[in-house]
Amino acid sequence: MSTVLWERKVKGCTLTTVQGDITLEHIDAIVNAANEHLHHGGGVAAAIVRAGGASIQLDSADWVAEHGRVATGTAAITGGGKLSAKFVIHAVGPVWGTGNEVAKLTSAITSALELAEQHNLASISFPAISTGIFGFPKELCAKTFFDTVENWLDEHPQRSLQTIRFCNFDNPTANVFEREARRRFG
Repeated sequence: MSTVLWERKVKGCTLTTVQGDITLEHIDAIVNAANEHLHHGGGVAAAIVRAGGASIQLDSADWVAEHGRVATGTAAITGGGKLSAKFVIHAVGPVWGTGNEVAKLTSAITSALELAEQHNLASISFPAISTGIFGFPKELCAKTFFDTVENWLDEHPQRSLQTIRFCNFDNPTANVFEREARRRFG
């Protein structure tokens, strides 16, 4: 079960920070913190495949076979399998220490938002991309997320997306996103 930690309408879009299991989000698309080859072996990616079924990994393999790897800072979209979410958007964030990490994370977030918009989706839920084994600092991740989303909303006053959620399983990460949201938006 998810716990809403903070929620506010910002620039005509409902932003929500949540502590819970992203695979249980009742939303149009959940975002997977993916690697470039869409091998969903650990972390959020493995949880998504466990909950949504093998079709998500099969769709991912088909996507890579057709388009090639998903470059860091970009995203790909597949079906949601058995999840309540219709789609999974696989965003590839940076590994900390590879250089230009904030720009790469910004690009990955923007790519996911653009894919949601291209598919006329009304709602999306993000985990803290790159903060697990990729080592991106959580506080900087939360700041980058809110900077990126706020800029994206400014650039897209007419949009299908009406709800953007930030859903993290562990309390410490969820609390970092809540603190950043409250600091920024009250």
